[in-house]
Amino acid sequence: MTAPTTTFQLGRWTLDDLFPNKQAWEQAMHQVEQKAAQVEAYRETLDTLTPEAFRELLDALEDITRTANKIGSYAFLRFAADTEDPEAQAMVARVRQWSAELQNRLLFFELWWKNLPDEQARALLDVAGDRRYYLEKMRLFRPYTLDEQAEQIINYKNAAGIRPLVSLYSTLTSRYTFPLEVDGEVKELTRGELMVYVRHPDPDLRARAYQSLFQVFTRDRSLIAPIYQAVTQDWYNENVRIRGYERPISPRNLANHLPDEVVDTLLDVCRRNATVFQRYFRVKARALEMPKLRRYDIYAPVGKADKTYDFGTAVQIILEAFERFHPEIARLARQVFEAGHVDSETRKGKRTGAFCAGVVPGLTPWILMSYQGRINDVATLAHELGHAIHNLLARHHSVFTYHAPLPLAETASTFGEMLLVDHLLAQETDPEVRKAILFHQLDENYATIMRQAYFALFEIRAHDMFPKGAAAEDVARAYRELLEEQFGDAVELTDEFAWEWLAIPHFYQVPFYVYAYAFGQLLVLALYRRYQEEGETFKPKYLDLLAAGGSRAPMDLLADLGIDPGDPAFWQGGFDLLSQWVEELETL
Repeated sequence: MTAPTTTFQLGRWTLDDLFPNKQAWEQAMHQVEQKAAQVEAYRETLDTLTPEAFRELLDALEDITRTANKIGSYAFLRFAADTEDPEAQAMVARVRQWSAELQNRLLFFELWWKNLPDEQARALLDVAGDRRYYLEKMRLFRPYTLDEQAEQIINYKNAAGIRPLVSLYSTLTSRYTFPLEVDGEVKELTRGELMVYVRHPDPDLRARAYQSLFQVFTRDRSLIAPIYQAVTQDWYNENVRIRGYERPISPRNLANHLPDEVVDTLLDVCRRNATVFQRYFRVKARALEMPKLRRYDIYAPVGKADKTYDFGTAVQIILEAFERFHPEIARLARQVFEAGHVDSETRKGKRTGAFCAGVVPGLTPWILMSYQGRINDVATLAHELGHAIHNLLARHHSVFTYHAPLPLAETASTFGEMLLVDHLLAQETDPEVRKAILFHQLDENYATIMRQAYFALFEIRAHDMFPKGAAAEDVARAYRELLEEQFGDAVELTDEFAWEWLAIPHFYQVPFYVYAYAFGQLLVLALYRRYQEEGETFKPKYLDLLAAGGSRAPMDLLADLGIDPGDPAFWQGGFDLLSQWVEELETL
């Protein structure tokens, strides 16, 4: 490994590239309100808009959206960095109400555009430029769109109702600490610190870490479960009863521009291949010299598990892995660190988990994670950097077509992890560490594919059960039934895992998001195999896919690569590759 030219340290991010202070943030809100008033003047002339005037209106709307995204992101990122900060909490609440009011003021354009006759819409699309797909996609929602007053009521309802409840969940769970006895000393750990121990070599410590997690969450289940119940009921009432979607998952599928049938096919193939990971868990049990894995042991390390990486070394390894694939990928990753846009340290009150926030084109994305030094932390960092690279490669698009559609949003992140694993294996000579990396790779494929697919299957059940009056205990039983199906007789379950859904933030924050992880991971397995087969000729096609951002429908982008997500054989190919990896481990 070459010596790093710059040593990056654990630390907090800076938000100066958004706004230098709260005063500038408030001034931007005022400027957006003034621009919104100018756009509102178009209301009376929409039906007589010339193509030139339509383009000018789009320019104005894009300018407003760009600044509004910065305003919302500034509040969100401050809150994520410290969910207990009263000023950040107040800013999030304020921007939530402000955004609803702004959305209602500009709602007339969306409603007019959705209901415009096809012939008129086609004429105006010709001058839309890069915003064409954004406008085309908007019209897909025409059958589920209400009149202006009803849409305004829903916006205000969300701002004052369900969104504050979801923020309450984040605030409540982010302040949790978890007691755990380590080396004779009882420590109070953040969730990020606690989860290090679910990958610890000591099986008793792994079990106690999980037990501590669920003890804290189930202690408050009378507070947390009603929040999720409210999320599912609100989602069902708005989308199925009022808007007329066929199923609760359908609005997410349409937002992803995927037919329901494609998502059903993905989940069905995942379900039929649960045996692949059941085989893996049996192999892992033998490697750990256990008669059977407990659910506590799913992420137990195999091989030399005590190797850690300081943050600067981890960054350098990732940059080297990216450089081996393409210098531009490494350059863009380095840009995120040099901008001071990574919040990597562990501290109480910080939002749990990890994310990358690509705010607007032209701004370097922000990454949040709590780095602990384990191999999975290095992989998480590579994953989030992949998201940032994806955003940066698409920075030439409009703010409306900048972000990749959700089914493709995990492509660069997961591909980045695979580049990292290949690089680690290429430079690692210790056979025990190599074994640990190989098992870790399959652990992560389980977590990203099968775990997320069964999360989605649970959401489908929960969004059916809660609106029909089911109790939290009924939903917990349904969750356990899916765990039993997922693990078969390969893994021993304990009762507390029936309540695991209390601790999954995506269920509360973005319903039906999770299947995108399985979609993206299986897609990347196919793409990575193609990279190994095609070498240099693959790279420009891959970079073009990322650079497209959200400017085209995902089905069209994949069709360019000869991929049909509606074909079960495509998804099965990913599981066939995973099955080969399991067979290789069986021979070790």
